[in-house]
Amino acid sequence: MNFIFLPGASGNTAFWQPVMERLSVDAGKTVIAYPEFGGHAAHVDVRSFADLERYVLNQIQSPSVIIAQSMGGIFAVQAALQKSELVKGLVLVATSGGIDLSSFEVADWRQDYQQTFSVPDWFVSHQSQLDELLYTIDCPVLLIWGDADPISPVAVGEYLNVKIRSSELQIIKNGQHDLAFVYADKVADLIQNFLDKLKPFSEL
Repeated sequence: MNFIFLPGASGNTAFWQPVMERLSVDAGKTVIAYPEFGGHAAHVDVRSFADLERYVLNQIQSPSVIIAQSMGGIFAVQAALQKSELVKGLVLVATSGGIDLSSFEVADWRQDYQQTFSVPDWFVSHQSQLDELLYTIDCPVLLIWGDADPISPVAVGEYLNVKIRSSELQIIKNGQHDLAFVYADKVADLIQNFLDKLKPFSEL
C-alpha cells in the first residue's frame, strides 16, 4: 500500500512534509511534483491541464491512499473515478474536488495566485466540474476543512460530504487554506485515525 500526497496549486512538495513525518504507517510515502509548478522542471508531455491530470494519474500504479491539498483534490477525485481498483481511500483537504463553485461564496484566488507564482496560463483558466460523478466514488473518503478558509469554506466540504457517499467531514477551528501545514499535528491525527479504520479493509 502506498500513500500518495498531492500538493495544491503552488506545487510546493514540502507543504505535506510535517504531516508525513507524523504519520505512523508501514508503507511508502510519496509526494508527486507537478511539472512547471513549485520550481519543478517542465515535462514534454505536460502542456495542458488534461496532460497534467494524466501525468499524475499515470504515477498511481499500485494500491494507494491519496492525500490531497486544494487543487490536488481534483486529481485525487479523478484517480478514484478512473482507477477505483487501486484507490483504497481519499483524504481531501480544503479542496473543491472539481465541483462547480458558482453557488458558493468563495474568494477568487486566481488573479493573486498568478501574480505570486509563475504558472502556465492553461492552469489558471481551467475549470473542472465533476459534481454528477461524485456519488460513484465508493472508497472511504476523509474531508478536512478549516472554518476560517475563504478559498474553500466549510460549505464546500459539507456539499462534498453529501455528494460522496462514504465520506466523513472533520472541521478544524480557525483553520485557513493552509491548515494542513499550520495544524499539522491535528491533521495528522485525523488522517491517522482514518487510516487505522481502513486497515481491516485495505490491508494497510
